Amino acid sequence: MATAVIIALVVVGAALGAAEWSARHESPVVISPTASEDAARLDRLAVQAYDPAAPAYDRSQFGQAWSDDVSVEGGHNGCDTRNDILARDLTGVTFKPGTRNCVVLSGHLSDPYTGQELDFQRGQGTSELVQIDHVVPLADAWYAGASQWSVDKRQDFANDPSNLQATTKEANQAKKAKTADEWLPSNQAYECTYARRIIAVKDGYGLAVTQGEKQALRDALATCGE
Repeated sequence: MATAVIIALVVVGAALGAAEWSARHESPVVISPTASEDAARLDRLAVQAYDPAAPAYDRSQFGQAWSDDVSVEGGHNGCDTRNDILARDLTGVTFKPGTRNCVVLSGHLSDPYTGQELDFQRGQGTSELVQIDHVVPLADAWYAGASQWSVDKRQDFANDPSNLQATTKEANQAKKAKTADEWLPSNQAYECTYARRIIAVKDGYGLAVTQGEKQALRDALATCGE
């Protein structure tokens, strides 16, 4: 009974959030000043067990991949989201001439997930070596409340820079749709920041966590050293 009540509350909250989104249209993600404040935010997140009755996740439910037609930061700037994030996360960036600095040709990635250093070069067989991770995976978001959102809100979420990070192909493929209790960055120095970003996104968008995920995030916050 308690689990059913929690799921019902999440569904109602998500539906209200979708209504509010149509009038707001901006990212609700705000990083707390301290990890201790993030711990308090984590305590506020609804705990939700996986609901086997939820509609099945499909990537298309979050709109066109890397769409510029969004209302979060970077939307309608003429550049697709992947290139926006590459330009933000790489250093020494060069752009393809004639693209108004929209198409990243090369740059250097200091990958926070792995600690690896990688030179990016656009081209066949090389572009895919740097990928863009959803810090809170789309499939996780779907089952944590996003299935109740409007299509516009889901597309904004999928392209919100607050929830995106350039990383290596290997790290992105290893993580896939895993939550924090299933996957953490191999670079242990980034665990704290990674957990704080997840908490900020889930709190800002009103998404739930599982009990295992909540404990893993709490453990990661313990590495913050405040």
